[in-house]
Amino acid sequence: MPLRVMIIAGESSGELYGALLAKKLKEKWPDVFLLGVGGSKMETEGVELIAGITSAFGIFGAISSVKKLFGTYRKLTEIFKTKRVDVLVLIDFPDFNLFVAKAAKKYGIKVLYYVSPQVWAWRTGRIKKIAERSHIIAAILPFEPEMYEKEGTDCEFVGHPAMEELLQHVSDAKSLKEEFSLNPDAPVLGIFPGSRDGELKRHLPVIVDTIKAIKSAHSEFQFIIAVAPNLHIERYKALFTTLRALEVKFVAERSLDVLAVSDVALMKSGTAAFQAALMGIPLVVFYKMPAIEFRIAKIIIDVSHINLANLIMEREVVKELIQDDATPARISAEILSLYEDSAKRESMTDDFKRLRALFESKNPTDEVVKIIANLTGD
Repeated sequence: MPLRVMIIAGESSGELYGALLAKKLKEKWPDVFLLGVGGSKMETEGVELIAGITSAFGIFGAISSVKKLFGTYRKLTEIFKTKRVDVLVLIDFPDFNLFVAKAAKKYGIKVLYYVSPQVWAWRTGRIKKIAERSHIIAAILPFEPEMYEKEGTDCEFVGHPAMEELLQHVSDAKSLKEEFSLNPDAPVLGIFPGSRDGELKRHLPVIVDTIKAIKSAHSEFQFIIAVAPNLHIERYKALFTTLRALEVKFVAERSLDVLAVSDVALMKSGTAAFQAALMGIPLVVFYKMPAIEFRIAKIIIDVSHINLANLIMEREVVKELIQDDATPARISAEILSLYEDSAKRESMTDDFKRLRALFESKNPTDEVVKIIANLTGD
């Protein structure tokens, strides 16, 4: 009887990991039946979608989309009742996935949590809940297994799929600069404003003024913005028009190619910033959120850094400019400091080499496939 695996991813980066996993599962078991929640990448790799990626992110985003989420949850639980699912693979997205995990366990389905929620940063009480509702956890950060093993749950450090994506991706900077109409002899600032609509709303105005400040100091700079999938760009038409007037170039859904042509990067905190570090690209991290969410976050988040490179290295390798510090003046000063100070730049890239060494020998998707095989006895 063919293996049946359900994969649930809640946003773009998680969906990519789900697609990588689906492809490997098909290679190992050509007749495997895949279903789940995701986007076009997962669908292309043979996953039958029950629902698409939701736009619900963060505390208030989830509240506004609760009807959609509840509808998806009902579809999933109906499948658990009426059809066989051998393994449920959950990728991050805890506000939804933890409810699904509880239901799946009720029906005897093996639950594998891949890309565990960042419980080490906030809501640490969830560690016990995740442990109780998962048969095994595939950790992507080296310090996570110890936390879960204290709760008596199996947890394996499999490596980070962001590294896996890098190793599979081939970029030729020279040809890409030609394709993107960039001057090969002038510096390039790669800009990553985020993958969520709310992030664009808060970040794009800051980016506009940051570009103006950098151009004023170094007119030779070129600017390229990585546009994430699943964005409603038309909502920000005026800002995009302003950016085009500043000669900013836009590249959609090719973040690694944008990084490949970047001499320095300005990045929203997240997976792409981690990939930039793994690639050895000097960068500055910034992030702005609604004021009330920021006040709540300050109360419940218990980490010294928000950037993964800094967390893993246990010090500020990458400058983090958050909320009120994320001003055009501060951001442009940090970017220009990296550009003008070769010693500072080399110190950062040396740290990035040490970071990369922790991950480049790992192949997380292969490891997750092995875990699934162990869970099912195949």
